[in-house]
Amino acid sequence: MPALEHLRAACAAWQELDAPYELAQSRVLIALVYRLLGDDDGAQLELEAAQDTFEKLGAAPAAAQAAALTAPASAQASPRAGTGLTGREIEVLRLVATGAKNRTIAGRLRISEKTVARHVSNIFTKLDLSSRAAATAYAYRHKLI
Repeated sequence: MPALEHLRAACAAWQELDAPYELAQSRVLIALVYRLLGDDDGAQLELEAAQDTFEKLGAAPAAAQAAALTAPASAQASPRAGTGLTGREIEVLRLVATGAKNRTIAGRLRISEKTVARHVSNIFTKLDLSSRAAATAYAYRHKLI
């Protein structure tokens, strides 16, 4: 796949330039390509490496975003118990907790911004929350990210 070849070349360049943040960003993109190709193990390894780099650099939002992507599908479904949230709402909540805006969430999940807004509204209603900050606190408190 040409995209994967270009991303690997980018990783090599960032590594040669000693640019760890950009290298980690490229690894996240490689992980997403691996997921599209059905290589969940490869995706997991790339995401964990990126998350580790972000954490070492003190880039908390990027680390949280990588962590949200790192959780396997089985782990993503389990936190639903007791929340009343659907699987998709859990995904949206995790991304909201990383600081992602609706447009970014829509792009990542391949749904419309209007659908994201509806999910956010449902999350607020179901969990009796009034803001994205409260949703983020809820997600951290309940170990959803």
